[in-house]
Amino acid sequence: MKPGSPQPSDNTIKEVSIDCVMFGFHADELKVLLLKWNEIDWSLPRGRIFKSEPIAEAASRVLKETTGIQDVFLQQFHTFGAADRYQNYTVDQKNRLLDNKSKEGIEHELFHESIISIGFYALVDFGKVTPNLTGSYQWCEISAIPDLLFDHNDMIELALVALRKDLRYLPIAKLLPQKFTLREMQKLYETILNRTFDRRNFHKLLMSYDFLIKLPEKKTGTANKSPHLYQIDLEKYETALQDGISY
Repeated sequence: MKPGSPQPSDNTIKEVSIDCVMFGFHADELKVLLLKWNEIDWSLPRGRIFKSEPIAEAASRVLKETTGIQDVFLQQFHTFGAADRYQNYTVDQKNRLLDNKSKEGIEHELFHESIISIGFYALVDFGKVTPNLTGSYQWCEISAIPDLLFDHNDMIELALVALRKDLRYLPIAKLLPQKFTLREMQKLYETILNRTFDRRNFHKLLMSYDFLIKLPEKKTGTANKSPHLYQIDLEKYETALQDGISY
């Protein structure tokens, strides 16, 4: 079975899947985790919903089954069910998938074109993510995502729109390592929003929320003056998110 495909079971809802856009932040770039189906084709992590399972729990389980990753922030952002949602398959993609099904002697659980997909996005600490996959995976920069299977390119675009829309109330600090610089936090906002901020004003705004803890240690290995490292006061951070964090 391919990545993201649970064993066929009468206990799953055959017409519905969970599809996850996993966002990570590394080297000043926002990235998405992709799973490899064969030598050429890639998709997002996906899987079925058990009949007795709440949708949110299904999303967490699918993420764990397909990547080995758990305990991350997940947000439902869209339901995909257009009749023509798979029309962007190329002829080569269709032939490869049909050929794979023929070789394996199975009707692939997650290939059926009438499926409805519930989209979730996840915010993960890139440095803590070590997917436990039987197949291949890669983190791909938003600007370099290839043509994916299904309508997963559209999903990533809509997930990014939702992320930007909800940004004031989202714990995007989960995308940062446990210790980070103010520049890294600013770059995270700039990358998500595709805009730049004045460094001094942005740092002053962040410090005004009082959820950043300045550490005595500094980041080493930088070309310029070593900047101070910071941590998040989680209790104050949650309080700030309830009212919304301006940027």
